[in-house]
Amino acid sequence: MNKIVVTGLTLIVGAVIGAGVVAWLLPTASSPVPAEKKPLYWVAPMDPSYRRDKPGKSPMGMDLIPVYEEQSAKESPGTVRIVPDVENNIGVRIAKVEFAGLDQRIDTVGYVQFNEDELRHVHPRVEGWVETLHVKAEGASVRKGEPVYSLYSPVLVNAQREFILAHEQGRPDLLAAARQRLVALAFPIDKIDSLIKTGQPLRTVTIAAPLSGVVENLGVREGVFIKPGQTVVSLGSLDKVWVIAEIFEASAQHLSLHDEAIISSDAMPDVRWSGRIDYIYPVLDNKTRTVRVRIVVDNDGKQLKPNMFVRVYLNDDQPTPRMVVPREAVIRTGAQDRVVVALGDGRFKSVAVKVGQVGGNKIEILDGLMPDDEVVISAQFLLDSESSKTSDFIRMQHSQDQATGPLAVWVKATITSLMPEHKMVSLQHDEVPDWGWPSMTMDFSTADDVDLTSLREGMVIHVELKKADDGKVVVNAVHIPEQKNIDGPPSKRESPESEYADPDTEVDHSHH
Repeated sequence: MNKIVVTGLTLIVGAVIGAGVVAWLLPTASSPVPAEKKPLYWVAPMDPSYRRDKPGKSPMGMDLIPVYEEQSAKESPGTVRIVPDVENNIGVRIAKVEFAGLDQRIDTVGYVQFNEDELRHVHPRVEGWVETLHVKAEGASVRKGEPVYSLYSPVLVNAQREFILAHEQGRPDLLAAARQRLVALAFPIDKIDSLIKTGQPLRTVTIAAPLSGVVENLGVREGVFIKPGQTVVSLGSLDKVWVIAEIFEASAQHLSLHDEAIISSDAMPDVRWSGRIDYIYPVLDNKTRTVRVRIVVDNDGKQLKPNMFVRVYLNDDQPTPRMVVPREAVIRTGAQDRVVVALGDGRFKSVAVKVGQVGGNKIEILDGLMPDDEVVISAQFLLDSESSKTSDFIRMQHSQDQATGPLAVWVKATITSLMPEHKMVSLQHDEVPDWGWPSMTMDFSTADDVDLTSLREGMVIHVELKKADDGKVVVNAVHIPEQKNIDGPPSKRESPESEYADPDTEVDHSHH
């Protein structure tokens, strides 16, 4: 009997325990299984406007991708999402926005000319006949003082006779007047005294070269009758030559007088000549749209010859760091410039940008991007064609809790230019570690209550840079360091202009 009771109790206890385990393992009404997220719709990888309510194939034969409620709510207008294999197949490549100096090297062409400062034209001052031409052809070399041509002129013969007669009559006043006339008619001075010794006028007068060089132009032949004002010969020196370079108008603004230039020629590829800009012509050629630049080059070996075609290289020795992207990243439509920003996780969006200068394979971005952005440099036209259909072309901004630094920072800067009519200022500021900015020159808009009248170009100041709600950085406050009380707190806005202190002195801006 006892054995039966024990067995029954054992069965009852086992049943209770088993029921408890089963109840613990099975889901209950208070702990429901999380429901699987359901897509709102499916879209084509390359055409977000192609939507379907169930999986399938796109017109291009690609699998449709699902779009979920959270995903749709977070993405801004114009965001394109593609899967990794499609991204790889169309060859998407991206590059980071960076701060770097633009390559302002100008590579252009030019041609060699005589140095017109050393070009001499030989003209007769009396009429007569060229009896002997000592220089026979253009390009001939002559030295200073060597004969160029011999002239027979009745006028010169009569002037010599008047001088001799005045000497024989002992008339000092007439003698002086006759001497001055001979000098005015370009009669050789060293021959005047010989007239007194010989008492006989010279039938022909030999005209000598005024400088050493080559014959640039020969305008007469032997036996020709010439008159005053007629060019007999033009002589040019090759010790220094001019190189006239053609610079496109977009690059001309980077040039200044005395900039160094390197000259090369395809005829002598191993030879380089150095020169400096001597003059920048003020008129733009209306056909070639170029500005001419004159470069003076030493030509000791006489290798550079007039009318020679050469290549000219001009460099910017100290490029200023700027926000730049690869040149191929910018899509220029004529009405708008934009780039395709890589948002991560296969998301891309077309964003409007304001571009600045172009140098080499980089282009400056003045507005529209942030330093930590990444842009598409390959397949960007394909992505833009889809994103631009619905994009607002506004860059998505990071929320405050996602920001990588404070909203406002103080930094030392030098004013490079002022634009009070636009409430803007150009600053060359120091490094901003909190934002990851290097030292560079940038244009900033200013807050409405910032008075620019107390500022001057070249002034070293402290500025408060603040990120506005639209993502732009503005100058929110300005402090002009003073000689006295430099460590004291600055006023909220500008202090009166004064002699500012050592720019390296740090100012406590913690009161702001």
